[in-house]
Amino acid sequence: MAVTLEQAQRVGYTCLKALLRFAFMVANNLVAIPSYVLYLIMLQPLRMLDSKSFWYIEGVLFKWLLAMVASWGWWAGYTVVEWGDDVKAVSEDEAMVLVNHQATGDVCTLMMCLQDKGTVVRQMMWLMDHIFKYTNFGIVSLIHGDFFIRQGRAHRDQQLVLLKEHLEKYYRSRNRKWIVLFPEGGFLRKRRETSQAFAKKNNLPFLKHVTLPRLGATQVILKTLVAPQENGTPAGRDAVIKESKSKGLQWVIDTTIAYPKGEPIDIQTWILGYRQPTVTHVHYRIFPVKDVPAEPEALTHWLYQRFIEKEDLLTHFYETGAFPPLQGQTKAISREMTLSNLWLVGIQSLAFLSGGMWYCIFQYFYHCLF
Repeated sequence: MAVTLEQAQRVGYTCLKALLRFAFMVANNLVAIPSYVLYLIMLQPLRMLDSKSFWYIEGVLFKWLLAMVASWGWWAGYTVVEWGDDVKAVSEDEAMVLVNHQATGDVCTLMMCLQDKGTVVRQMMWLMDHIFKYTNFGIVSLIHGDFFIRQGRAHRDQQLVLLKEHLEKYYRSRNRKWIVLFPEGGFLRKRRETSQAFAKKNNLPFLKHVTLPRLGATQVILKTLVAPQENGTPAGRDAVIKESKSKGLQWVIDTTIAYPKGEPIDIQTWILGYRQPTVTHVHYRIFPVKDVPAEPEALTHWLYQRFIEKEDLLTHFYETGAFPPLQGQTKAISREMTLSNLWLVGIQSLAFLSGGMWYCIFQYFYHCLF
């Protein structure tokens, strides 16, 4: 089949645009990430004198870095429409966010749609696959205090012990508020067949759009971060002292990401922008943590129910192009998430100015020494 001139021009334009976007992304990373690290090295005396102020500044810088990632998708026309409960109402409380996982672009989508949720982005902790540690953004997540979890049955018990220790050491000391995890333990396309076989063997519902979640990390987070009195455990003197500093985890935010036609965006598409502008839909349901059972069997059932509900939500979305209304509503209400282009340009400009500043500083000291 012959290729028309118009088709060739379109392909050429797409390739050129992808190349330019990739070059910008590389330059962006080369100035922004080293600048983040160098600013925090320079602020180490403040960390020793006033750790709270240090982690506040780190959180602001972290949010700016995530805004840069969000800008790559935003300027490519990859926008977000939100449905369900308004999570801004609980943005100042501690919450655990449970998200279905379809592709690498899920993280970028969350980085975008949480930008306008107050202090959430700078005070959040991420649980992600250990392979992420070795990406360009890995050093940032390590400094910020995110947790890299190694998948696989052989590592499971050890990883849960390490997660508990990590939460106890970093979550409250760095004033974290939200913790984000993907309970399915991997991408949908990789886990679906195994999950369906497990469901059939154990007489559980057959799921196509999500997989059955794993309990481990969710249980550790609830046990570690929920205030004792909310778990039904008598609160002693130590618990009262701890409670005076933090109310503990108060909410579980069940988050469902849906892509048109069930075609997820991966990180390569997010960076290169070769896909046509796409609206990703994100649905939220907020549950008080006091309504979440603590016992493993009951918690497993509760968690399975959330993902069965996700299956229903996604089935409805793929059939109608919209999520169903919340209970008690007659019509589903959607909210178009927006970002300020002026703000994004300002953040990007600051990154390149910071890179130039650090370059000049290193050049000055190099000439002084040599």
